[in-house]
Amino acid sequence: MKWISLALGAMVGLLGSASARCETNTQAPLPPVEQVIQRAIDKAQTESDNDLNFNLRYAYKRTKVKAFLNGDGTVSSSETSCSTNNPVRVRARQAAREAAAQAVVDKEPKAQDAKSVVHGKAFHKKDFLMNQDLLNRFNFVLVGRQTLNGRDTLVIDFKPKPGKLPERNLKERFINRAAGRVWLDEQDAQLARADLHLTEKVDVLAGLVGSVWKFTCSINRERTDDGLWFTRTSNWHLEGREVMIHRIVDYHDKTEDVVRIP
Repeated sequence: MKWISLALGAMVGLLGSASARCETNTQAPLPPVEQVIQRAIDKAQTESDNDLNFNLRYAYKRTKVKAFLNGDGTVSSSETSCSTNNPVRVRARQAAREAAAQAVVDKEPKAQDAKSVVHGKAFHKKDFLMNQDLLNRFNFVLVGRQTLNGRDTLVIDFKPKPGKLPERNLKERFINRAAGRVWLDEQDAQLARADLHLTEKVDVLAGLVGSVWKFTCSINRERTDDGLWFTRTSNWHLEGREVMIHRIVDYHDKTEDVVRIP
């Protein structure tokens, strides 16, 4: 099951409201879809700063539930984990990291040390989940504007481009078969909601190791009063096969009790 979890985790990470009210809003003319996508790409580069500031300012509880179902839909087993974020501890860890980083800067770096900082520690992998290489794989259509949680969002449908797309690893095989709809906050260019699904079955080693023939995912994000974004809910459903075992998995991830800490 590990290969399924890794591939789908990466797929869900491409995009990052349970009770949101969504209304059509067509008052203002729609911008070009290329402009909207480029703003989202540019904004994605600051996602790490957004996440860090959210963890530094807010306490919250996060609950993850993964349920394994039998072929008839009954739950055979489940896993639940709960965690809390404490900004005081996050601030202490961040201060220690910054002090350690400053100590490195104060030393005269060797050539290989400087290269390591530029190409590795200065960036995080998730900063580049939404980039031009990824977006070149899809066709986008701006279908309208909707109000979500009291904010205007631009609604975009996407599907894989026709023809053979690069598949250098298992993650890209899933990406190339993903389609769906995303809601981008018009002011902040941040992802507010995403619904996606597989367009066709994905086999691993010609189906000998496993297959996934159904995958749906929904991600809902919210904005704090001070302009930070966080994932409120993330849910996905998978149906597939691992060797000879039929797999049905439901996953639910929820962040609640979000409180600003002075």
